[in-house]
Amino acid sequence: MRRWLTGFALGAVATLALAGCTEPVGTDGDLVDDWAPMAAPTVFTPEAKTCHAQTQEVGYLRAYDPVDCKQPHRVETVHVGTLTDVGGANPPAAGSAGMRTAFRECDRELRTTVGGDWRTGRIGLTVVFPSPPAWTGGARWFRCDAHELRGLDVPIPERRTASLTGALAGSSPLRHGCFNAKTKGDEVTEMVAVKCTAQHRAEFVGVWQAPATGYAAFRKDADRAHQACRSMIAKFAKIPDDGNVKYRVGTIFYHPTQDEWRSGNRGVQCFLWSERTLTRSLKGAGTRALPIN
Repeated sequence: MRRWLTGFALGAVATLALAGCTEPVGTDGDLVDDWAPMAAPTVFTPEAKTCHAQTQEVGYLRAYDPVDCKQPHRVETVHVGTLTDVGGANPPAAGSAGMRTAFRECDRELRTTVGGDWRTGRIGLTVVFPSPPAWTGGARWFRCDAHELRGLDVPIPERRTASLTGALAGSSPLRHGCFNAKTKGDEVTEMVAVKCTAQHRAEFVGVWQAPATGYAAFRKDADRAHQACRSMIAKFAKIPDDGNVKYRVGTIFYHPTQDEWRSGNRGVQCFLWSERTLTRSLKGAGTRALPIN
């Protein structure tokens, strides 16, 4: 269509030339001075508060297909941020300063969206950067993608038909509660979520924000994490936070992966572990429910 119109305009100019180059009334003879200038090229930026049928590790434009959050989806972009003063030939990698900056912003925005620390429930967070070609072309955005997880040991995004806004408000089914812990020696092999009124031996008590040590140092000093979790148990169950906590109850903790740790996620999920079977939550239960053994 554009080629046909161009040819037609050129034909009209030729006709005017054969007629002695006379100018129609109201024209100045210049065919281009009245054209609007072409707009400067813009870099594509995704939209926040949108949902997506599938997860993305890299923000390729060809795969960008947002849907209404009331439609089936597995991912919700809760925020889109922009990195400044970050160069390089490729988008930020795990552990880089750019990734840590983006994670901090995504962490803050996701907390605001869901109504609390997302690690207290079955919610995951992924930071998505533009594709390498888009990054080279000047794109500096990052997406904060959140998703509902199937379980503690099954970090697979579940299909939803509603936004995660306010998802941790009140007695949300996404909140971590009580579990039956399957063990092999001193190792926990699986945590199966159950109602706290059902028989269980473990319960989530909170998230400990570990200090910014190296990942290897964190893994080596497991006692420090257990001690921090004991303090969280004491606060949760309303028992004295002293040296006797370890004689009242055991501890289990889940920690981020190495890449997550290096990228700024230092949230350690703490659980109490009882040697006897429980059929109630131990929140605020006191010393009578957790005697010294």
